[in-house]
Amino acid sequence: MARVLIIGSLEAELGQAARIAVARGARLTVAEGAAAGLARLRADGADLVLCDVTHDVGWLISCLAEERIACPVIACGRPNDADAAVRAIRAGAKEFLPLPPDAELIAAMLQTVAGEADKPVVKDPAMVALLDRATQIARADASVLITGESGTGKEVLARHMHAASRRANGPFVALNCAALPEALLESELFGHEKGAFSGAVASRKGKFEQANGGTLLLDEIGEMDPRLQAKILRAIQEREIDRLGGTAPIRIDVRILAATHRDLQAEVAKGRFREDLYFRLAVVRLRIPALRERPADILPLARYFAERYAQANGLPVRMLSPEAEGMLLRHPWPGNVRELENALHRAVLLAEGSVIGTDAIELMAPATVAAMAAPITAAMPEASPPPLAPAPPAASPLAPRSAATLVGRRMEEVERELILETLSHCLGNRTRAAEMLGISIRTLRNKLHEYRAAGVSVPPIPGQMPASATVD
Repeated sequence: MARVLIIGSLEAELGQAARIAVARGARLTVAEGAAAGLARLRADGADLVLCDVTHDVGWLISCLAEERIACPVIACGRPNDADAAVRAIRAGAKEFLPLPPDAELIAAMLQTVAGEADKPVVKDPAMVALLDRATQIARADASVLITGESGTGKEVLARHMHAASRRANGPFVALNCAALPEALLESELFGHEKGAFSGAVASRKGKFEQANGGTLLLDEIGEMDPRLQAKILRAIQEREIDRLGGTAPIRIDVRILAATHRDLQAEVAKGRFREDLYFRLAVVRLRIPALRERPADILPLARYFAERYAQANGLPVRMLSPEAEGMLLRHPWPGNVRELENALHRAVLLAEGSVIGTDAIELMAPATVAAMAAPITAAMPEASPPPLAPAPPAASPLAPRSAATLVGRRMEEVERELILETLSHCLGNRTRAAEMLGISIRTLRNKLHEYRAAGVSVPPIPGQMPASATVD
């Protein structure tokens, strides 16, 4: 259930957006202005902010950056507010929502911040058994470690467990530990007191306090700095946390779920992850199989995504042709469910006629799959990928490349091409691209900064204008 903060008056069209969000299951809070909205975010947090462009969206976003509050802001206004919309986007707003609001557009925004589907789509016996076990242990308060390759649906499973738990009426708060720099991550987790650092002009609750009485998902915890690992361990053991700059501990009542694509036992052996924290998190371990290990889920998921994105884009719902289904079943899916979702999203937009045919489905070429297989296998060594599928049609945006064509090229050139093609494949989503490449989000950002400095075109962040000054 997404937590949405609306900044502005509910008497007019923004009120329609609020009613649509509530009807779609969002938990809603309202603030009359940007300053009041900032105070709400400090106290309670949110997953998404809808801010009327009549308020100072740029000031709000700059305050969030200064106070280390990570929350996407959507600017809202009438189509004739074009200048205000451009200013808001350039200031860092993720999207512009035209008013009066479109119900499906709001639904898509809520789905983006709240995770995938309300219920996992499963058909394969291995996933059915896993879901049954997850439901069984959901009623307990024990910590659970969810493992699996990137893109397998770890957050979807975590949300399912929260919904089946005794804490279902409490908040579900998720934080991607790989997506934030260390200083911002610490503030996001534990909150801060006024004056704790430059820009901390007021006290603010962190994710632990925001999740009080509910569930906190620490996604990609294997990327966390060892210093923060020690603080997480204390929070689990003592059930209390210390805000940055605080003088007294704060009691918490939170159920911890952790997720990672890494082999944490191997990370412990290498000294990169605390052994005591590992055993605290892994009271129960659930491993989600890679998509290639549960082939019976491929077509049900593909049909689900085809219907979902057709409805979201106002397009007719088309069935997959038998040839298209065969193509999907033969692909090894190194990016797992996330790659399948992206492929079907594109296919829905490109399809013509009464069915989705093979010409609308763009899959990664074998050379790219092989390049990605090494980091994926290293991260989860127990998963053994099957032989690669036959080469996809020539329409694929990532053209097949033999090893002979790479001879004589500099390693930096090959690496750059792989990174940029993967980023394009992920529609500009930095976090997804980093996961598929098997590198940290920080490494990816550094690479993109290098490419820009060298004059190389880099795909923009989704929802941001290519010409805007953005920071990866």
